[in-house]
Amino acid sequence: MKTKRAVVNTIAFLTFSAMLMAAQMQMPDSSASKPDKSSAAPRTLTGIVSDSMCGAHHMAKDKSPAECTRECVKKGTKYALVVGKKAYTLEGHEAELDKLAGERATVKGSMMGEMVMVESVATAKKVTK
Repeated sequence: MKTKRAVVNTIAFLTFSAMLMAAQMQMPDSSASKPDKSSAAPRTLTGIVSDSMCGAHHMAKDKSPAECTRECVKKGTKYALVVGKKAYTLEGHEAELDKLAGERATVKGSMMGEMVMVESVATAKKVTK
């Protein structure tokens, strides 16, 4: 009697599992309706040129933000653009970014998550009040 009950329970469990899997396969893919965070279209961001390790808060308190950024990049971190509270890692145009370290800059490039493939860098225009 116990064996028969165990077999019936196992068959019921497997049937229920198969039904759930079939139902899940019939559901539309929710990720297809959401836009991808990476974008092939160029975007323009304006912020402070920093490094990916320090971001907005530089660790070398005895150095200027520009000096700290350059020192961190020499040690292997990437340049970053701090926009508000978010830091985007920058890939490419390192010589131009080095000149603008610690300053406001406008960066154009394609986004891939938190990384920007830099296409151009320029000094940011002054904000008028």
